Amino acid sequence: MTVGIASSAADAILNLYRATNITAPSQIFIKLHTGDPGAAGASNASAVTTRNQATWSAPSGNAIALSALATWAMTASETISHLSFWDASSGGNFLRSAALSAGVAVVNGSTLQVTQLTVAVTPIAA
Repeated sequence: MTVGIASSAADAILNLYRATNITAPSQIFIKLHTGDPGAAGASNASAVTTRNQATWSAPSGNAIALSALATWAMTASETISHLSFWDASSGGNFLRSAALSAGVAVVNGSTLQVTQLTVAVTPIAA
């Protein structure tokens, strides 16, 4: 499995072509992973089970950037390499996954803060 948009989220977006409204999530939450989250976003989960709410800037240049995200209190020594995006703090629907440009080694008792994150829609017709 490669990282990317969840099948259910892709179907919702494709419904735009049918003039069917998309119900946008009221909030987006991010979960940490030690490897590819897989098609359901449930594989290779970090020992930290908390999903943190993300706040995004307005879209620009076909991308949005993270404007705020809480830190995670790490409960194990591990390397965080992937993120998954959800529409709820627990349960809910998996929306997409992404790989970090480089894994981040953390230790038990430390905190992890994601300070830069951009989500883009590509390719764009030219």
